[in-house]
Amino acid sequence: LYHHFLSTHPSLSHHTPRTFRSDSRPAQRLLEGCRKLKHLLSMLPENTVTVENIGENDRDVNLSCTRETMRELCRECVIDRLEGMIGAALEKAGVVVGNYDGISGIDIDAVEITGGGLRIPFVQETIRNAIGKGDDDDFAFSRGLDDTSLAFGASLIGIAPSSSTNNDNPTDDVEMIDAERQARRTELLERETALSLRDVELLRKDDFRNRIESRILELRSASRSSKHGSLLPSSEEFMTYLDGVDDWLFSEECDEASLERMEEEWDKVRSRTDEMCGEYFAATRREVEERDRDMEDEARAAAAAEAAASALSGEENDDDDDEADHDTRRLPAKRRMEMVLKNKNEANELFSDGNYRHAAARYAKALTHCSKFFDLSPDEERRVNETKLSLHLNLALSYIKLEKLDNAYKSCDEALKLDGKSVKALYRRATVRYQKRKFEDAVRDLKEAEALAPEDKAVRKLRVLVDKQMAKQKKKEKAMAKKMFG
Repeated sequence: LYHHFLSTHPSLSHHTPRTFRSDSRPAQRLLEGCRKLKHLLSMLPENTVTVENIGENDRDVNLSCTRETMRELCRECVIDRLEGMIGAALEKAGVVVGNYDGISGIDIDAVEITGGGLRIPFVQETIRNAIGKGDDDDFAFSRGLDDTSLAFGASLIGIAPSSSTNNDNPTDDVEMIDAERQARRTELLERETALSLRDVELLRKDDFRNRIESRILELRSASRSSKHGSLLPSSEEFMTYLDGVDDWLFSEECDEASLERMEEEWDKVRSRTDEMCGEYFAATRREVEERDRDMEDEARAAAAAEAAASALSGEENDDDDDEADHDTRRLPAKRRMEMVLKNKNEANELFSDGNYRHAAARYAKALTHCSKFFDLSPDEERRVNETKLSLHLNLALSYIKLEKLDNAYKSCDEALKLDGKSVKALYRRATVRYQKRKFEDAVRDLKEAEALAPEDKAVRKLRVLVDKQMAKQKKKEKAMAKKMFG
C-alpha cells in the first residue's frame, strides 16, 4: 500500500526520494495511514483514511482502497510466491494431489496453519487452490500446534538428510543449506546487525539532544528562580544565543542531523555555555558538593544510629534490605532519604542510557520510599516534597518516552499537587494532552505555563504546534458541517 500510493496518488507526486526517506516524518505518517487502512479493510470491503500534512503545502491526503485492489497488490509478493512455495514443497516430498495425467494423487484432509496472516481469506483461498481443493470439498484448516512446535519441526525437516535418494555419498544429502540459502542467511544477519547499530546510534543521538535541551532549560530556569541566577549573563547576546539553540533543536536540520553532528553540537553548546556562565556553574558545583558531603555525613550518622538500635534489640542490621514494597521499618528520616536518593540516582543513570522502562521502575520505587517518612519537621517535610516533585517530573518524562501517556498524565497531576506553579509539570502535561489530541486542555496548561515563564522557548514552541493543530481541526469540522447541512 505504501509504495502503491507513493507512486500513483496525485497528491504525493511532488515528493522526491529525499523528502520521502523511510525515516522522514512524512514517510512515517504515510506508513501509519497504510497500516490503519489495511486494518479497516480486514473488516470492510472498501475504506478511506486521512493522513495529515503529507500533501503539497502540508495538506491532508485521503487514501482510498478496496479489498480487490489490495489483493492485486499482494498477488506477486504473496499469492504467487505462496503458490510456488507450496508447489515446491509438494514436489520435493514426491506428493501428487488430485488427478494428474491419469494418476490419482493423495487426498489432503487438513493443513496446519499458524499466525494471523494465514487467517486472511484470499491467503486461505490460495492454499486451497495450490492443493486442489474447492470451497465445497471436505477440508479443514487446523490450528492445533503452537508456533514453536511448527517452527522447530520445520527446521528439523529442512536440515535432515533425504531418505528418498540412493546416493552413496551422504554428504550430498546433508547439504540442504546450499550456497543460496547461506547467502540469504548472511544477508539477513547483516541487516539485523545494521538495525541494531542504527538503534544504538538513535539512542545516542537522542541522548545528546536531551543534554542540549536540558542545558538550555536549566539556564533559562536559573535566570528566573535559582539563587545563583544573578551569576548568569544578563546581556542580549546571551539570550539570543539560547534562542538560537532552541530554534535549532526544533528545526528539520536537527531532526535529520547525524550522530556525529549532534555530538558536535553538544560539545559546542557545552563549551560556549561553560565560557559564558562559568561563575554560575562553579557555584552550582560547589553547592552540589556541599550537599553531597552533608548527605554522606547524615547517612553515616543515621546508619550508626540504626546499627546501635539494632544491637540493643538483638536484631541484625540489614543495609541491603531495599525492597520498598515490603519495608515496614520506621527508619530515621536521614536513612530513608538516603534510600530515596540512591534509587533516584540509579534511575537517572538508566534514563541517560536510554533504558526508560527500568528508569521508570526506579523512580517509582524511590516514590514508594518517600511514602514511608514519619514525624517530619517542617524543613524535612519541605525537602521530601521537593524530592517527590522531582521524582514525579522524571517519572512523567520516562512514561512519555515509553509512550505510556495515561501514566505520564497521572505523574504530572501528582507533581502539580505538590507545586501548582511548576512550569515543567504544566509543560509535560501539555505535551501528553497534545499527543492525545486534547488540544484545548493542552492550551490551558500552556497558557498557565506562559504566565509563569513567559520566556520559556519550549513552552512557546509547543503552543505554536498546538495552535496549528487546533486550526486544522476547526477547519475540518467546518468542512464537515458544510457537507452535512449545506
